[in-house]
Amino acid sequence: MGDPRRLKKRYETPSHPWEEERIKRENELMRKYGLKNKREIWKAETILRKYRTRARKLLAKAGSEDPVYKREVQQLLNHLIRMNLIKPGAGLDDCLALTVEDILKRRLQTLVYLKGLASSPHQARQLVVHGHIAIRGRRVTIPGYLVRADEDNEIDYAPTSPLADPSHPARPPADILSRTRVTAEEE
Repeated sequence: MGDPRRLKKRYETPSHPWEEERIKRENELMRKYGLKNKREIWKAETILRKYRTRARKLLAKAGSEDPVYKREVQQLLNHLIRMNLIKPGAGLDDCLALTVEDILKRRLQTLVYLKGLASSPHQARQLVVHGHIAIRGRRVTIPGYLVRADEDNEIDYAPTSPLADPSHPARPPADILSRTRVTAEEE
C-alpha cells in the first residue's frame, strides 16, 4: 500500500533540468507571485496540463450527440467557471487558452496581496501560513489554496487574529491604489 506519511507527488518536474529560458521564466514567476520554490510553479503547470488534456480529448469528440460527452463538457466548463478561470459562456477553446499565470492568480497568497491585506506577496504568504487569513471566517493556512469564485469576497483577516483590529500597526493601508495616487499627486 505505501507509507501514509509519504503522499504521492502532485506535480511533474520538467523533462530537462537546465533549459535557460524555462529557468528565467520560472524565476520571474517566483518573484512576481512571491512563491517559495519552483515546485509551486510545477504544481500549477500540472493542474493546467490536466485541464488542457481533458479539453483536448473532449474537442476530439466535438459534434458528438452522446449525452456522456455533453455532460463531461458541461462539467469541465462549470468547474473552470466556478474556479473563475474562464467567463460564463466560454467554450472548450478558452480552456486551451489558459496559462500558468491564470492558475497562479487564483492562489490564496496572490489574492490576499491583490485585496490589499498584505503589502507584498511575501508578506501575504506569511500571513496565510501564520493563520491570520480566513475565508468565510474559517482560517486557511495553505498559500497555494485555489480560491473559488464564490469565495473571492469572503477573504479577510481571521476573527482571532490581532490583525483583525484596524488600528494594528502591522496592517497595511486599506487601499494601496489610492496611496500610490496620493504620492504621485504630491510630486
